[in-house]
Amino acid sequence: MKKLLCAAGLGLALAASAGAQAADKIAVVNVSSIFQQLPQRATVAKQLENEFKGRASELQKMESDLQAKMQRLQRDGSTMKASERSRLEKDVMTQRQTFSTKAQAFEQDNRRRQTEERNKILSRIQDAVKKVAADDGYDVVIDANAVAYSASGKDITADVLKQVK
Repeated sequence: MKKLLCAAGLGLALAASAGAQAADKIAVVNVSSIFQQLPQRATVAKQLENEFKGRASELQKMESDLQAKMQRLQRDGSTMKASERSRLEKDVMTQRQTFSTKAQAFEQDNRRRQTEERNKILSRIQDAVKKVAADDGYDVVIDANAVAYSASGKDITADVLKQVK
């Protein structure tokens, strides 16, 4: 019986010592900070702006033309001939529908491209985290935003940022 208790105590001591060693191999990284500091982020934003500039200009032109027609209808609608007023109302409705459809497509395409580019950058950050963790021998790397407090985890944000740049 004493041998069993002694063996159990020794097992607990070894488990506690292994747990302490594992705690030494935990690192913390602030992915959002790295993302904000990357110069590629500004380059990608400018690239996307240029990519969608033509469509954005077209939508702005359509919107101003639609507003002008709606103002004309409000201002002159009571003095117009019924046929002219009806034609202008139909034109405004058709143009509003076209604008709405194009604006939705623009927003979806813009959002999709932004997500694609953001995911490319995040993938590069993830690869850098893996490389730094492997080089420095970390078993676990936790995002700093997911941790309330970490006394034992080393912050490797700066190392990862150097790796990504």
